[in-house]
Amino acid sequence: MSDKAKEEDKRINSPVYNDSEDVEETTLRPKYLKEFVGQDKLKENLSVFITASKQRNESLDHVFFSGPPGLGKTTLAGIIANEMGVQFRATSAPALEKPGDLAAILTSIGEKNIFFIDEIHRLKAVVEEMLYSAMEDFEIDVVIGQGPGARSIKIPIAPFTLVGATTKAGLVSSPLYSRFGITARLNFYTLKDIKRIIYRSAKILNVSIDEKSASLIAKCSRGTPRVANRLLRRMRDFAQVWGNGEINTAIVSRGLKSLEIDKAGLDRLDRDILKTIIQKYNGGPVGSETLAISIGEAVDTLEDVYEPYLIQIGYLKRTPRGRMATEHAYNHLGMDILKDREQGSLF
Repeated sequence: MSDKAKEEDKRINSPVYNDSEDVEETTLRPKYLKEFVGQDKLKENLSVFITASKQRNESLDHVFFSGPPGLGKTTLAGIIANEMGVQFRATSAPALEKPGDLAAILTSIGEKNIFFIDEIHRLKAVVEEMLYSAMEDFEIDVVIGQGPGARSIKIPIAPFTLVGATTKAGLVSSPLYSRFGITARLNFYTLKDIKRIIYRSAKILNVSIDEKSASLIAKCSRGTPRVANRLLRRMRDFAQVWGNGEINTAIVSRGLKSLEIDKAGLDRLDRDILKTIIQKYNGGPVGSETLAISIGEAVDTLEDVYEPYLIQIGYLKRTPRGRMATEHAYNHLGMDILKDREQGSLF
């Protein structure tokens, strides 16, 4: 589990993958494009590219996925392998500590197979440089020996498809990014698509759920399938203990209250961020480092996990001077924007 996942495992509506909690998530993941809900234009394009590659009997061009966590980047990488009818091998950039680690994988990858690297923006420079020739020429440079007698030899590798995924596309170097032939950004899902995902997952989990309950869960899912599935599993637990196993509006309402999740999908930590900006810093602006210290979280966690959704729904905005709470945030928290700014800090 990554450090970020460890920090986030206390949040039921975190989009970050958690190995220990989300074991069941793998059973809910779609295996083929026809099962994948949402991201319609991306699916349409991928279907064309995959079909064309299979008709030419070639490996698919290298694929680059970016976007917030929990939207399906890893799932799509697995789907590509299934659609191509090839093997899937996955790792994360931090696990590739030295060129030898990458060389060991590439020399045994197998023709046309999919090699998935998560968090690709975290690749070390020496490892990334080895990828350049591997992606373009399907060969790797290996240095044999040391000192004056050292020499470089080229080792051919089977044509393969690299699928890279990142939540921080801006941190991927230009030389690496330019070597991907297919690039796509995943966006937050619509309420309609999230409901379709909930119905699909409920069927797989063999649990009954009505339309109003699905809508309630969808509205609190932050446009993220991973959050929707996690909430659905927790509601299944509440329904089993508090009811007859069927998920209804009473169970969902009570369950969300127990989890401290409000109608906008915000949990206690989200509300604490907004209240801190409003009450301690008069609504902002406040720098990210100062805000992170105030709420007791890492800056990366604040920027990658908390802020994207708050910005998306219009409760928070980033300015050159720092973060500011919007009027929508004041209204959601039941605070008077003029009164708070006139009186200053409430603490």
